[in-house]
Amino acid sequence: MTNQQSRSGDQEAGDDPARQEVDLVTLLERLLAQAPGKTQKDLASEADISYPTLNAWMNRTRGTSRIDPEKLRAMVEVFRRWGVRTTPREFFEAVGRPAPGPSGDEREARLLKLYRQLPEARQRALLKDAEAMLQVSRIT
Repeated sequence: MTNQQSRSGDQEAGDDPARQEVDLVTLLERLLAQAPGKTQKDLASEADISYPTLNAWMNRTRGTSRIDPEKLRAMVEVFRRWGVRTTPREFFEAVGRPAPGPSGDEREARLLKLYRQLPEARQRALLKDAEAMLQVSRIT
């Protein structure tokens, strides 16, 4: 068996051990290195994150598993504005969470339209179901 065969036989499709070990600090260091002249302070300011919080993540003195998803998306957008290629999936995986599906304006508008047509009791039930689905997705 060749090296290529043993590697492909031991892993499921799409598995990449190097990517699985990337945490937020490693990801941010790599992306900042691709943005010459940009600093942690620049990232914090443009992503609307306090610099002490970002710095604590970078120094690993503050956990990253509970970062607001909007903050993760904001960092993605900042790097994209700086011309650095990255994806929300990279950020969510780096903090140990499954990446959320795409959320286009059209899809959100459709969901809101359906929600508004439901009786109040069904709206509350739908919110509870959505919150439960989110919790399950965070632990699986």
